[in-house]
Amino acid sequence: MRVLMLGGTWFLGRRIAERLAARGDQLLLVHRGSDRSAPGVPGVHLHTDRHDLARHTPQIKDFAPQAVVDTHALTGADVDAVLPLLPHVPTVVLSSQDVYEAFTGLQTGRCLAPVPIGEDSEVRRERHPHRGKGFPGVPDDYEKLDVEERWLARGAVVLRLPLIYGPHDWQRREEPILRRIRAGRDRIPVGAANLLWTKGYVDDLATGALSALDHRSADGLAVNLGETATVTMGAWFEQILGAAGSRARLERVADDRIPPDLALSGAPAQHLVVSVARAQTLLGWAPGDPAEHVAESVRWHLAHPPEDAWTDEDTAADDAALAG
Repeated sequence: MRVLMLGGTWFLGRRIAERLAARGDQLLLVHRGSDRSAPGVPGVHLHTDRHDLARHTPQIKDFAPQAVVDTHALTGADVDAVLPLLPHVPTVVLSSQDVYEAFTGLQTGRCLAPVPIGEDSEVRRERHPHRGKGFPGVPDDYEKLDVEERWLARGAVVLRLPLIYGPHDWQRREEPILRRIRAGRDRIPVGAANLLWTKGYVDDLATGALSALDHRSADGLAVNLGETATVTMGAWFEQILGAAGSRARLERVADDRIPPDLALSGAPAQHLVVSVARAQTLLGWAPGDPAEHVAESVRWHLAHPPEDAWTDEDTAADDAALAG
């Protein structure tokens, strides 16, 4: 199968591309070649911004895509720029579970939605959840609801993704714990750490994307992916410690003393736990063992530490939190 991927060189997109190539599919990867783009991802690389894709119409026609995977549409304009140029073929689009009203509750400290969350649960009433927050690589007009609206009307499968972890994670979700392990810390200040937030291992989610391309039974639908059972944030931290062979212990502190990088260890008013029953039924998909996946992820991240190191300021901040 000839697959055109918008993106395909970061984290989950990279893993999807590798899996497609490994099974013999031909790939045309459309991306800007940014610093985060992994070298050596198999396929033909077309270096261009998606908003300039019209200049490359002949190459797209020559490739004659039989399927499309959009890994990096952040705004409605991102979709509008490519829809007229792409054929009506099976399409998988990566979205986020931040489309749900529960995400607003998580951000604002209010309980706004019951869990577990299904695909028909209430979506956010307020648009642009990251506006003005200055997150790197996230535009102020970021809105996955706008992305979904456009692609669903085209018959695409929209995969709503959870908190993702695993090798090559550029957000380094486990790093708040791992950086303290590297620094030899034996006490880690956390809050109640009882947040339940569905997670997903990168390879499981790549399997879900391939299943959506192959089965076609979810065309035109949104589908949640993630774990079938979710542990608290504190239990996840303990899994990370165990996988790293660390004897450090989590120590409870008041929420107003939690270090910023451990903010998710607070006591939330809203949980974000999703049901993946639709994915299991329509796609025949099921995730693997989270304990094994956490161990695999931790091994990779310990072997590939970030450039920024633990500092004296970090030590002082943790010591102040623990001394309270």
